[in-house]
Amino acid sequence: MTENAEKEQSPSPQKLAGPAQDLKDMADLVSLCKRRGFVFPSSEVYGGINACWDYGPLGIELKRNVKERWWRAMIDREDIEGVDAAILMHPRVWEASGHVAGFVDPLVDCKKCKSRFRADKLDAAVLASKKCPECGGELTEPRQFNLMFKTHMGPLEDTASVVYLRPETAQGIYVNFLNVQQSARQKVPFGIAQIGKAFRNEITPGNFIFRTREFEQMEMQFFVKPGSDVEWFEKWKQTRIQWHLDNGIRKAKLRFHEHGPGELAHYAKAAFDIEYEFPFGWQELEGIHNRTDFDLGRHQQFSGKKLEYFDEEAKERFLPYIVETSAGCDRTLLVALVDAYRFDGDRTWLSLHPTLAPYKVAIYPLMKKPELREYTDKVYMDVKKRFRATTDEAGSIGKRYRRQDEIGTPFGVTIDYDTLSNHTVTVRHRDSMAQERVSSENLVRYIEEKFEKWNG
Repeated sequence: MTENAEKEQSPSPQKLAGPAQDLKDMADLVSLCKRRGFVFPSSEVYGGINACWDYGPLGIELKRNVKERWWRAMIDREDIEGVDAAILMHPRVWEASGHVAGFVDPLVDCKKCKSRFRADKLDAAVLASKKCPECGGELTEPRQFNLMFKTHMGPLEDTASVVYLRPETAQGIYVNFLNVQQSARQKVPFGIAQIGKAFRNEITPGNFIFRTREFEQMEMQFFVKPGSDVEWFEKWKQTRIQWHLDNGIRKAKLRFHEHGPGELAHYAKAAFDIEYEFPFGWQELEGIHNRTDFDLGRHQQFSGKKLEYFDEEAKERFLPYIVETSAGCDRTLLVALVDAYRFDGDRTWLSLHPTLAPYKVAIYPLMKKPELREYTDKVYMDVKKRFRATTDEAGSIGKRYRRQDEIGTPFGVTIDYDTLSNHTVTVRHRDSMAQERVSSENLVRYIEEKFEKWNG
């Protein structure tokens, strides 16, 4: 063995330089996401397209994990069924829901610099002065701007062929209420869950993937008997904030915001947002709404089809009230990244909950030696039967640790020359950088036990 190999044989634990710091500037996260393959600007080779993003190899893994945890939290219950409704729906759906007439934002333009703003998001003093906050130029009068993307179905582009890209997934659930209830033989109260794409022609998208024009929603509509809606609303409030806490999101960064009289939607009896404290302030992460019987009532009225539920035991018919939980998948993913981002000196890492992390384990040979690589392959093949794993042998062991830290891999396993003689490996913990020697034969069980403790 060479002198250099002897020095590298047992990687020594690293020390934190000081207290870990949180993300301060979103630009740092955007840079990390592109560098490590989480999120790329869409159509970047053509200069990009505003407010559209592509998920890379690690981003799609993280997104899949977010969706899987949400789906399991819903569908593992006996009282929730799943659907996948079409993106294109009959245009009358959006008339009934109020989106054609009322899904609008007030828009103002600067006559000088041509910047556009949502009037309801501008400071009252700015609106009163009619001066652009960017250049001081004159602002136009507010005009209503519909956020739905419009397209045409069929060969002719006329008013009869107009359809819309759905601005939310909920309507596909409402129009399938009786289909699901009858085919699944569910009794009220029960819910219908869906994950799917939605599209909004936002006036002022931004803050990375926080507000985009194409996004994925994770929505569940829970149908209840009128009179029991307040109780179910409170249950779902607590259930949904606990889900975010179970994802490892820090409690101090989450809060409820109640919609007051000026914020409450016309269909809502009550509404709360779960908000997260981003570097750019407290913003909505998920909404919980008591929508009463508005939605089923409107679709019953516009379609002419009865959407009432018949309660066999009580021998009565009623339109169920709906308690909605509506979370953005992209926004939930962003919260996971922001909340996990840590830096300490020249070290940056993502303290992701293991169930969200794209890779759970990274397997390294200490050096590019055939005997070490052979043992590494054996360990890797064993571990990946149970966990999403990766291998890495490029650069020094320290650099490899740092690369995996930046993508949030909870455990690093190093194969060194001691491994060949005593069949133990070094397991490095991402957050503490502590290291332990573990029998290679017991490695999978060791990681399973750590995951079990992490999950509480």
